[in-house]
Amino acid sequence: MSKASQHVVPKGDRWSVYKSGAAKASATFDTQKQAVRRATELAMNQKTELYIHGRDGRIRERNSYGSDPHPPKG
Repeated sequence: MSKASQHVVPKGDRWSVYKSGAAKASATFDTQKQAVRRATELAMNQKTELYIHGRDGRIRERNSYGSDPHPPKG
């Protein structure tokens, strides 16, 4: 079973943190930096992925806090 990831997305002139599949934001902040900080804490605690979206809604950065193989295959 895959764990839900955290997403930082724009919401009006603010930034929200959503768990993937959630209808409501777990938190909303005035700045993207604040939202990323909180989402990073959640992703690290839950050992999941973090997706940071830009103002256009597209993913601009992705970080993994899960159990990735080290060194990565490929």
